[in-house]
Formats: sequence, structure tokens, C-alpha cells
Amino acid sequence: MPRLRQENVTAAQWSPNGATLGAQDLTHPDNQVFGANVFSPAEQRKRLPKAVYKQLQSTLERGEALDSSLADAVALAMKEWALERGATHYAHWFQPLTGSTAEKHDSFYSPAGDGTAIAEFSGKELIQGEPDASSFPTGGIRATFEARGYTAWDPTSPAFILENPNGALLCIPTAFASWTGEALDNKIPLLRSMGALSDSAVRALRLLGDEEAQRVFTTVGAEQEYFLIDEQYFFERPDLLTTGRTLFGAQPPKGHELDDHYFGSIPERVLAYMLEVEDELAKLGVPIKTRHNEVAPAQYEIAPIFENSNVGSDHQQLTMQVLQNVARRYGLVCLLHEKPFAGVNGSGKHNNWSMSADHGENLLDPGDTPHENLNFLFFCTAVIQAVDKHQGLLRATAAGPGQDHRLGANEAPPAIISIFLGEELEGVYAAIESGAASESSAGSLLGLGTPVLPRLPLHGGDRNRTSPFAFTGNKFEFRAIGSTQSVALPNTVLNTIVAEAIDDLADQLEAALKGGASLEEALRPVLQKSYAAHKRVVFDGDGYSQDWHEEAARRGLLNLRTTPDALPYFVKESTVAAFERYRVLSERELESRYEVFTEQYAAKINIEAETAATIARTLLLPAALRQLALVKEAGVDALVTETQALVEQFVAAIQALESANLKENQQDEPPATWASFLRDNVIPAMNKVREVADKLEKIVADDLWPLPKYSEVLFIK
Repeated sequence: MPRLRQENVTAAQWSPNGATLGAQDLTHPDNQVFGANVFSPAEQRKRLPKAVYKQLQSTLERGEALDSSLADAVALAMKEWALERGATHYAHWFQPLTGSTAEKHDSFYSPAGDGTAIAEFSGKELIQGEPDASSFPTGGIRATFEARGYTAWDPTSPAFILENPNGALLCIPTAFASWTGEALDNKIPLLRSMGALSDSAVRALRLLGDEEAQRVFTTVGAEQEYFLIDEQYFFERPDLLTTGRTLFGAQPPKGHELDDHYFGSIPERVLAYMLEVEDELAKLGVPIKTRHNEVAPAQYEIAPIFENSNVGSDHQQLTMQVLQNVARRYGLVCLLHEKPFAGVNGSGKHNNWSMSADHGENLLDPGDTPHENLNFLFFCTAVIQAVDKHQGLLRATAAGPGQDHRLGANEAPPAIISIFLGEELEGVYAAIESGAASESSAGSLLGLGTPVLPRLPLHGGDRNRTSPFAFTGNKFEFRAIGSTQSVALPNTVLNTIVAEAIDDLADQLEAALKGGASLEEALRPVLQKSYAAHKRVVFDGDGYSQDWHEEAARRGLLNLRTTPDALPYFVKESTVAAFERYRVLSERELESRYEVFTEQYAAKINIEAETAATIARTLLLPAALRQLALVKEAGVDALVTETQALVEQFVAAIQALESANLKENQQDEPPATWASFLRDNVIPAMNKVREVADKLEKIVADDLWPLPKYSEVLFIK
């Protein structure tokens, strides 16, 4: 039996690992684990003196700083709770510009001087930490020799316990800033943007007659797609290990052409894994709602319920971490790359975004009669205006090397940003624009052709799966974000640009109201003007079609196909103006992110190219040469000619890739120039190597080919 086939048999073996949940009586309170590892407001209420708890909540509601005595009381209660949960250390858990999370562990225990140790944790240690910032990307905000960086406790995102087989760790969500106070992370700008949007939205609500709302907060629910493969295959593929995606791999006879995996029965091993993932996330207070098979073989999805944008972004980072950690307990590896396997569906992250007032109103809920819901029409119009004005910036938030394999392909939204509203809502806006009286279409029922099945409500518009920014009932779904990406930055941008649009519309509405017009009379021309100016971004058709690309160009919409095309929109004049106006990111902080993301793009492509060249030269070429020797020895001239030609093409392609990717090519070029060079020269050279290698995979003897194939990696569970 060939070596790979023996490995396939091993990979297919699985039995419960002892960590499975089993069936529990979930009506029993002790079996309800949701939030068990979270220092939630409910836990704080139990452990803090009543006066201290009220003072803490009041301080958080007003957005004020905590005084030292209050911080000390919270730190003491948090420490006692963590010790009871088995935690020996604490860490300020933060989100630098790497896109992942970071932590430095400190012990609670200090020597007491008598040969014993005492657990200590003060308010000062809770509020501020000082990790070395020298190795985190900053884009020039701090000099290399300045190691200082500070973490600051975010009391609006609850502390939590991360469990390990050998102990536990108290994690304290924190912001990360330079010693000058500039943001080195994703949390600070997100919190700033949430405050900016709240101020603008409350002002608008006052003009719209709402005297009750004091705050408006944005919500997010991020659907996460991912792949699961057996860890044996992962460690046998240097490309997966190093880059997160397969740099080589011929298409298998079967992919997802039969549509038999999507929403299919979840394999037992995978379902066992999912159950444990959901149990771990439940303990961390992450409200997971949905799980299912995705389109591609070995691809799956997990989705939470909506949460406050800050907490939801933190939970999204935790979700990715838990997905990857738990997979290893089942002999699996979780792949979060946007395109781990060429030719099959890639993975994205659908960011469901909305706005709600503190008295409970969802500002993007049209109700039963959207034409009569003035609040909804105002805020929905603001979103349309914001997305059209800053379409390039939104595209930039979803940019990355993995994304360049997805966006624009027939599996993900196009690189052109457009908005799907649905038939009913488009009709309402058409009536507003024309000045005609508007009527919402009456709800009708969809018959299913048999009295056994109920009649279902027929909606005015269906969800458009090709739209990058779709209205889906009471929220907008930004569908272009990549599966590896943090949702904090896209939500920061959404909050900021919508705040800008809200203020623009509010200025016009306020002027009309001062002129003596009624609210309805004042609002209609404001909505008319905005929609007429920005309706070009509204599109309800097939985003994949060439006709749409041509139509979008005629409309003046951007088509930013690659990351180097998109990233400059972080430093466009309109971006800087909006972000400085709302004090979300300064021009220097924006420039730092542009530099960081550009350098990361270049570094990742360079790593991929070096990995591809090494695998091709040291693994695949020797296999091809052995095949050539085999057919020569057999004396089959036709096969000799075929193999010889491919080997020669392969050698030439490898040498061309190595030449294109020489470090000397970089010299002292700016990062943007180097990134463009990699896109225009190195990536095509890498693609040529792969093209020939994938042809060789189909003719080289199976027992000679050194890499597990797609037909094995994707289908053996």
C-alpha cells in the first residue's frame, strides 16, 4: 500500500477523546455554563459591596475614569473570583495591529518573606500594564529604541478566565497605546468611534422628536467560516504550516459540484468538536446561535447573536482562538485562511451591523411600514450616503493577501462595494425621490403546494448573496471581510463614516426645522437629496456578472481588485478629515495603519513565495525527476516526452520565481512600491510554478508525490 494511503487510513480513525460533553439535563441550573468564566455584571453584583457596584455601573454609564479606591475594590473582587476559578496568573489581553491578540502573564503570588507567598492584585495593576511595545507593528508611531507601550483596562468588556489542562488564566481586556497616547491597537479606535456615533445619533434623535434616548450603541454579530482538516495532513504540508494555505494542489475529481456538503449532516467527529467549541465559548459568554456545513468540503460556519460592537469584537477574537485550540483535541487543525484550497469555496466573515438606542429601539428596523418610519428612513439614508462616499475605505478594511483570492471571484462579494436594499425598500426610496406618496407593499403569503405545509410570509426582497453590503431586515451585513480578519477595524470605519453622514443629514434637517417646517416636511427633501446623490451605490442584481462590472464603472464606483489598490484609501483626504473630525484616528495613526498593512502584505507574499520555491525545488522537483527516470527506464517514449517537457518548464518557473523574489529587488524602495512589485511580478511567478506543479501532480506516480492531495485532505474526516 502506498505511503499516503496508509496515512489516509490513520487520518480516518477517530474515537471520542474523553472531553466530549455527553447528554446533560439542561433544565438543571448547575449544567448551565453560559458566562461561568466571565466576571460579568451579575458576578460583580454578587461580590462587590452594593454601593461600590452602583458606583462602578454609574461610572461606566457616564464614561468616566475610575478612581483608585473603586479600582482597588474591583481588583480585590476580581482576584478572589479568579483564584476560586483556579487562576494563578493574570494578563492584560490586548489586540495589537498584528490582527491577533497578545498577552503577558503575571502571577498573583508574591513572596511573603517567611517562606510563604501571598496573592496580591491592586487597582493599579488592574488599570494599567506596561508590556514591551518594541516588537509590535506601529507604522512609525514609536521609534525602535522606545520600548514603552501601555495597556489600559477596558471595564466595558468583562474580564474572563481561559482554562488550560494545567491551570487557568485571568484575562483582562485592555487597550494598547504608545507612551504618547496614540492607539497601537484595534480597541481604542473602536471605542472612540462608538462614542462618536452615539453623539451624532442622539443629536439626530432629538431632531426627530426622541427626548428619551441618552446613548446609541452599535451592535455586531460576525459569522465565522473555517475549514477543518486532519492534523496529519496539516503537518505534512509545509505550505499550510507556514502560510495557512496550500500553495500547490491539483483539483480533485470531486469538489463541491454536487452541492452535497452545504447544510448537510455534520460528520460525527466534527459535530463532537463543534459541541466542545460551543461549550468553551458559552463559558466565556459568547452567545453562539448557529452551526452548519458550509459550501466546500471540510468547510463549516459558526455564528453568534448580536452584541455591543466592542464586546462582540472581543468575542470574535476569542471565537477564532477557541476554534483553533479545541481542534487539536480531536486530531484536527482549524484553518482560518481566506483561501486555503484553490478552486474551492473560500472563507469569509459576515459582519452584521446595526444601531440601537439605550431605550431598546433598533434604529435600522423598518417596522411593518418603512415609509412611515421616519427614524428608520433617516438612519438608513445615512448608511447609504456613508457607504457611497467612503466605498474605497470600506474596501480597504477588507483588504489582505488572502482576500485577493476571494473578492471578485464567484464565491464572495465583488471588490466593488454596493448596497442591496431589497425590492420593497428600493420602492420606498424611489417614491421618496420622486416626491410621490409612498406605500409599503402589503405582506403576502408563499404557498408551498401542499396543505400539509404552512404558508410562509413572502418578503419584498430576498437576501442577495453577491452583495458586499446587504440590508437584511433590521441590520446591514458587510459580507466582504476575510475569515482571518479582526472585525474591530471594519466596525470602527462603519461607525465613523455613518456618524459623519448622520451629522450631515442632521445639519440639513435642523436648518429646515428652524425655518418653521414640520418634521415630515423638513425631512423629505433631506432624504430626497441624499438618496439622489448616492443611489448609484444601490444595486440588487448579480454582483458576479461582467455586466455589473461595466455598469459599476459607468456609475463611477470603484473596483479595487487587489490589496495595494485598496490600502491607500486609509490616507485619502476624505478619510483623514472624517477620522480627525470625530477624533477616532489622527492622520498619523491612519498613516501608521497604512504602513503596517502594506508591510504585512509584502511580508506575507514574500513568505509565500519563498515557501513555494523551497517546496518546488526540494520536494516536487525531485519527485518529478524520479518519475522521469521511471518512464525512461520503462522505455515509454510518449511519457518521456511529456514528463521531460513539464520538468523543464518546472525548472524554468522555479528559477524565475527565485529571481523575482530576491531580497535585493526590494533595496530601499518604500513599502507601497515593494508591495506593488510583489503583486505584479512575484505573484505571477508563483502562479506559474503552481500551474506546472499541478500538472505534474496528475502524472507523477502516487507513491512518489510527497504532498497529501486535495482528494485526501478535503474528504477524509
